[in-house]
Amino acid sequence: MFAYLAGRVLSAIPILLLVAIFIFSLVNLTPGDPALLIAGDNATPAQVEQIRERLHLNEPLPARFAIWAGNALQLDLGTSIYSGQPVTKLIAQRIEPTFVLAAVTIIITVLLAVPLGVIAAWKANSWIDRAIMGFAVLGFSVPVFVIGYLLAYVFSVNLKWFPVQGYSPLADGPLDTLRSVLLPAVALAMVFAALIARVTRAAMLEVLTENHIRTARAKGLATPRILIVHALKNAGVPVVTVIGIGIATLVGGVVVTESVFNIPGIGRLTVDAITRRDYPIVQGVILFFAAVLIVINILVDMSYALLDPRVRG
Repeated sequence: MFAYLAGRVLSAIPILLLVAIFIFSLVNLTPGDPALLIAGDNATPAQVEQIRERLHLNEPLPARFAIWAGNALQLDLGTSIYSGQPVTKLIAQRIEPTFVLAAVTIIITVLLAVPLGVIAAWKANSWIDRAIMGFAVLGFSVPVFVIGYLLAYVFSVNLKWFPVQGYSPLADGPLDTLRSVLLPAVALAMVFAALIARVTRAAMLEVLTENHIRTARAKGLATPRILIVHALKNAGVPVVTVIGIGIATLVGGVVVTESVFNIPGIGRLTVDAITRRDYPIVQGVILFFAAVLIVINILVDMSYALLDPRVRG
């Protein structure tokens, strides 16, 4: 197991390096002079040149990348052009809302999608199956921001059950935090639950035709035991895979949802940084998300080894 994990970690290093090169090149090759942007319209040429020297903008691109990558390894992602604060500090300040929103979304998604997929496979080709798959198609077709606005209009504006926007920190109480992120989490979960339910159904349909399931039925085992213990475990690898993909896709959904519900998370920080052309924040946030996704992929690979020992080789 340790050798399997070590191999996955080592394979992630070149991926992170390629992502870092891509991010750095994309940001630094865009039109515009960051030194002029930082200095402002009233700056003198000498002041602009000082900023260029401080940011190493006069260095060749490979040398600038080496300096930036070396600092990033020390968790120094640069300084925000707009606020003058360290990018690492800004990301740390915004982690809680984004991670709480993502965690609640994943919990809702799994608790909703996996049972629906199992039931749809159990009742294949029935009206229950068609209703669940119809819900899946609808959830996957409607954009996140549309679902978000509808939920906010019904449950916040009309019924006043939840706040319209904003975020309540965990320090103010977990129940208040849950109320503040429940609507955006449901909006995100609708999309990902649709995908996971469809994949769960397909995987379960394949497993339910195998010999060990027929044997379990012949022995008179209860249907819930057959579905959960024998079928779902064997269908776990594709289901875990699509959950991992859903978490990766969640990054884009978080950016939109945090903007709709005015949640001060990393997604909102990214939107503001792009609007202000705050290149250090854009670089730092994308690199941070890339590292998080790589860690998630490693965890998914580890779950493969737990669900199917043959994967370990």
